[in-house]
Amino acid sequence: MELRRLLEATGRACAAHPWRVAGGWLAVLTVVVALSATVGGTLRDAMTVPGTSSDRAYARLLAGFPAEAGAEAHLVARWPDGSPDRAALTRATSEVRGLAGVRTVDERDSADGRTTLLEVRYDAEVADVPLRAATDALTRAAAPLADAGARVAVGGEVPEAIQGPNGLAETVGVGIALVILLVAFGSALAAGLPLLIAGVAVGAGLSLIALLARGMDVNTVSPTLGSMIGLGVGIDYGLFVVARHREGMLNGLDRLAAAARATATAGRSVVFAGGTVLVAITGLALSGVPSFGSMGLAAGLVVLCAVAASITLLPALLGALGRRVFGRRARRTAAASTRAGFRSRWAERMGRAVVRRPAIWLTAAVVAMLALAAPALGMRLGQNDAGSERTSNPTRQAYDMVAAAFGPGANGPLTIVVDRRRVDEPTLARLVTTVAATPGVADVSPTAVSPDGGTVAFQITPGSGPQDDATYALVRRLHGQLPPGADVTGPTAATVDLTGVLGTHLWQVVGAVLAVTSVLLVFVFRSLVLPVKAVLTNLLSVGAAYGVMTLAFQTQVGARLVGLDGPVPIAAWAPVVLFAILFGLSMDYEVFMLSRVRERYDQTGSVTASVVSGLADTARIVTSAAGIMIAVALGFALDPSVMVKIIGVGMAAAILVDVTIARLVLVPAAMALLGERNWYLPRWLGGPSPAPASAGTLPAERHRDDTLAGSRA
Repeated sequence: MELRRLLEATGRACAAHPWRVAGGWLAVLTVVVALSATVGGTLRDAMTVPGTSSDRAYARLLAGFPAEAGAEAHLVARWPDGSPDRAALTRATSEVRGLAGVRTVDERDSADGRTTLLEVRYDAEVADVPLRAATDALTRAAAPLADAGARVAVGGEVPEAIQGPNGLAETVGVGIALVILLVAFGSALAAGLPLLIAGVAVGAGLSLIALLARGMDVNTVSPTLGSMIGLGVGIDYGLFVVARHREGMLNGLDRLAAAARATATAGRSVVFAGGTVLVAITGLALSGVPSFGSMGLAAGLVVLCAVAASITLLPALLGALGRRVFGRRARRTAAASTRAGFRSRWAERMGRAVVRRPAIWLTAAVVAMLALAAPALGMRLGQNDAGSERTSNPTRQAYDMVAAAFGPGANGPLTIVVDRRRVDEPTLARLVTTVAATPGVADVSPTAVSPDGGTVAFQITPGSGPQDDATYALVRRLHGQLPPGADVTGPTAATVDLTGVLGTHLWQVVGAVLAVTSVLLVFVFRSLVLPVKAVLTNLLSVGAAYGVMTLAFQTQVGARLVGLDGPVPIAAWAPVVLFAILFGLSMDYEVFMLSRVRERYDQTGSVTASVVSGLADTARIVTSAAGIMIAVALGFALDPSVMVKIIGVGMAAAILVDVTIARLVLVPAAMALLGERNWYLPRWLGGPSPAPASAGTLPAERHRDDTLAGSRA
C-alpha cells in the first residue's frame, strides 16, 4: 500500500478509536519505564578510540595495574599562613579513607608547603560510582580542613563527571514553547497536544536509552541530547499535524476525515523529516568512535518515538477532541480561518519580492551565510574540562588551586605505558631519559612495574595546561619519540587521538549522510535538483552555526553572553556531532515547506506562484516550529555543562539562520531561478517530471499520489 494511503488509513482508524490507542500507548509506556527502572543499564563515558595510542596505553595500564582502574577525585587545601594543620589533615584523611568505595588516599604537598592535595582512588570505575553522593561525602569529610582555616575545594574525575540535567533547560524550553503554541493556536487544548506528544516521545525515548545502555556503552550526554532533540522535534511534528488537522476542519471535513487527511499529508512530512534526522544522527556510527555511534542511536530512539506518537497517538487525541481543538471564540465564529489558519500575508509579500529579483536576493543570502560561517576558519578545537567552567564552580576552584600550587600541567598529566615484552631494559632507560629532556615536560615520575612484571608505567607532568596548544604539541612530539610497544595516554593524549580519528572519518560521515539524505529526498520530491539545493542550503546553515559557535565560545564577549568567564576550546567532537544533528533538523523545515510548494505546483503549474504560495502557507507554522526549537536549544545553552552549552548554542544558531535567511530568501530565490528545472527527474527514475499544461489544467494531476502533499487542502 502506498505510504500516503497507509497513513491516511492509520489516522482515520486512530481517530475513530481514540481511547484504545491512548490506552495502548499508556500500556507501552508503563512497560518500557518499568523495564528501564529494573533492568536498565548504567551510563558510561567510555570515550575510547580503538586503534589509537591512548586506547592501547589505557587498556594495558588497566590490565597491568588493576588497582589503578578506579575513579579518581581529590581534596585541595590551601593554608593561608603556610603551615598545614597536621591534626586536621589526619582527621580528614581518616574520614576520607572510611568513605564507601574508597580504595586509597595519598597526600601530596606543594613545594612551598602552603597547599595539600589528598588524592582519592575508588574501587569502581567512574561509571559505577554514585557521583553526587560520593562528591557530597568528600565535601563533608573535608570539614576538618575548613574548620582549621584552610581554603578547601573538591575536584577530579568524580565531581567533574556530574553532568545530570538540572531541569532548567527543559523548563525554559517548554515554557517558551507553550507561549508560542498558545499564540499560534489560540486554544489551550490545541497548544497542549504538541507538548504532550513531545513528553511521551522523551519519556519513552529516555527509557529506551536506559535499556540500550544495558547492552552497550552509552555516555552521560546521550539523555541530555535525546531530551533536547526529542522536545524540539516532538513539539514541531505535533504542531505540523495539529495545524493541518485544523485546516481540514475549517474546510468542512469532519473530525475523522480531518485527522486522516492531516496524517496523510503533514504526517507523511513528519515521517520523511524524521527519516532525514535519523539518517543524519545515525551517521555518527561512521565517525570511528564507538561512543558517538551509540550517542546517535540513543538520540534516534527518541526521534523514532516522536514520529510514532505523531502519526498514531496524536490523530487519536484529535479525533477525541473534535471541534474543541479550536478556541471557544473560533468555535463560535464561522470565519474562524483568520485566527486558526497559518497563511502569512507578510511572507507572501516577501516571497513576491524575492521571486521578482531572485539573483540579487540569492547572492545576498549566500554572502550573508558565508560571512556568518567565516569565523569558523579560526575555530580552536580542544577538550572541555574543569578549566572551562565558571570560577564560581567548585571543580573549577579545585582546578585553579592545583594549577597554582603544582603547575598547570598537574591538572592533565600524561602517562607513558610500556610493554616489557617489546621494549628491553636499555631501550626503556633511554626512553625515560629522552622523555625527561623533551621540551614541554616539567616533571617525570619514577617508573612503576606491574605485579606481573609485564608493564612499566611512568607519569609526565607537562609544563602547560591541558587546554594549551603547547600540551597538544608535546603529545605529538611524544608520538614521534616512543618506540614500538610504548604508548601515551591521559585526557590530552586522548583528545589528540580523537581529533585525528574524527578528521580522518569526518568526510565519511558527511558523504554518507549527504548521499542517503539525497536519495531519500529524490523519493520525497520526485526531483534530482531539489535534493541538491536542499543539501547545499543546509550545509550553508551548518557552516553559519559553526561560525556563531566560534564567536560565542572563543571571544571574550561571546563567552560572557553564554555564561562563561572567558574563551574556551570547542570540544573536538562537537563539529562532527553537530553536523549530524543540525543537518537532520534543518531538513525538517525543508521537507515541510517544499511539500506545500509541490502541492501548489501540482495545482497551478506555475513555479513562481507555487513558491510564493508554499512560502506563505508554511511561514507562520515553520516560524512557530523553529521558535520552539530555538527556545528548547537556548534552554539547554543555560546548562552549566560547557558540552551541553555548545550543542544548545549550535542548534539555536543553525535553526535561526535556517528559518530566516535560508527559508525566507535563499530557497525561494533559488527555486525561482531554476524554474521548471526544479522538478527534473530522469526517465530511468520515473521521469520526466510533467511540464506545465495550459491554463485551467492540473499539469501533475496524474502524479498527485506521488507528491508529498498528496491532496489539495
